[in-house]
Amino acid sequence: MKLQFSPANPFRLAVEGDEEVTPPLPLYRRYESQGAVRQISFYLSGEIGAPIQYTDLLYTLRTATKTDMILLHLNTPGGNFDTGLQIINNIGASEARVITILEARAYSMGALIFLAGDELIVHDTCQLMFHNYSSSLIGKGNEQQAQVLAISKWFEKVMRHVCKPFLVDDEVERILRGEDIWMDSDEIRRRLAHLQKGEPSVPPQKPKAKKIKAIEGDS
Repeated sequence: MKLQFSPANPFRLAVEGDEEVTPPLPLYRRYESQGAVRQISFYLSGEIGAPIQYTDLLYTLRTATKTDMILLHLNTPGGNFDTGLQIINNIGASEARVITILEARAYSMGALIFLAGDELIVHDTCQLMFHNYSSSLIGKGNEQQAQVLAISKWFEKVMRHVCKPFLVDDEVERILRGEDIWMDSDEIRRRLAHLQKGEPSVPPQKPKAKKIKAIEGDS
């Protein structure tokens, strides 16, 4: 009996004088495809200005595809709240993988943009700073009161949506009361590591054991 490969089907063997037989299928098969990944970098290296100055960044985020990677390099003292919020919303809506990279400092709105990334990268000796908003108002007294109330509610909603769970509830409350919260690279990485493990960013402290003083009595 002579065996030979069948040209019509290389996975079948032709047997002279007999019917074709099918050899066992391989345990696995390997397939390979190669696609071009587009990587685009933006550097936010100063104060965040008016939204019109960021249309190129916003358009890129909106039109990017799943095979694109967008890197936002941050070194900013913060700035325009409206612009920062628009950038954050476009990051959330983008199909691309958005990586935010803390390269020196990201204060105020810059800190919120950093937290909005799909992946967060922290260089050594960097800082984040979170604080309450600042603004100036014009108009009649009742209009200013209504505006303060509306903006305060808006800001609180943004803080809870963007900053949690990186910040815990108590920290958000402290910021809303006017406290500034500062973090260095070690603290940022520590919190991110906890979140990656599915743990709270700040593990609850164990209650300290109460010390019981021995009462010496007369013998």
